[in-house]
Amino acid sequence: MSAARIRRIGATRDRLGESPVWDERGQRLYWIDSLAGLIHRLDPVTGVAEQFDVPAPIGSLALRGDGGAVLALRNGFAAYDFARRALTEGPSIGLDHPKVRLNDGKADAHGNFLAGTMHGDRAPDEAPLGGLYRLGASGALELLETDLAVSNGPCFSPDGRTFYIADSARRIIWAYDYRADGPLANKRVFVDTEAQGSGCDGATVDADGHLWSVLVRIGKIARFAPNGRIVRTIDMPVRHPTSVTFGGPDLDILYVTSISRSHALRDDHPDAGGLFAIEGLGVRGLPAHRFGPD
Repeated sequence: MSAARIRRIGATRDRLGESPVWDERGQRLYWIDSLAGLIHRLDPVTGVAEQFDVPAPIGSLALRGDGGAVLALRNGFAAYDFARRALTEGPSIGLDHPKVRLNDGKADAHGNFLAGTMHGDRAPDEAPLGGLYRLGASGALELLETDLAVSNGPCFSPDGRTFYIADSARRIIWAYDYRADGPLANKRVFVDTEAQGSGCDGATVDADGHLWSVLVRIGKIARFAPNGRIVRTIDMPVRHPTSVTFGGPDLDILYVTSISRSHALRDDHPDAGGLFAIEGLGVRGLPAHRFGPD
């Protein structure tokens, strides 16, 4: 097994870093500070870094096939034009609740954007509101799943036929059979991380079909085989990493975001909230799917 090398990239210190996305066309990395309402864009070769202000909280983003990005905001979706620094509001999920907001999201291979909600501070007997939504390129919005308390880490198998999503509050990653033009099917437990002492946060799938997920409460990243077995863990230098994506010219660098001070978690380490790159893993990722037509 290759020895991993972890280094911090730049000097950003996000309150809640999330949703890293590698842009293969521009060879740049995008990620967000969810609570500050910022989109970061970084060219790792030149070091040129930019920031774009958007409404907070922002849950996630995916790059668009025709340029710009699609965003999951508090209770609806929006398009963002980086050249004009302009936001265009899209459809709402029709739920305006102070403790419910859209969270992590990912585009599928057919140009749709899937994003789930998180319902914080629920009473023990209170059912979670919201769920998992799919935004089509046409703007049509579907509710695919309910009963998700804190949705995180949506991602797809390399063939696109299996969809994964974590409920961080319940410490379970679910797997479903996936069709871009139909409902989710065959829900099953992919992995239960209760024994690890943490729910899973952001996730990605590598070219071998293994799922990489952040164990946010214990400062680790885990690699799960397609059968759900943990085959590798990596200790991060900060307490609360949040999400991962593969990037770089060969898609062999794992970029990791982290928390310095979210609503629930805090880390006073000087590198907390930073962006990290993990090299030397000996595996490659898959190109990120884009929202809408190319």
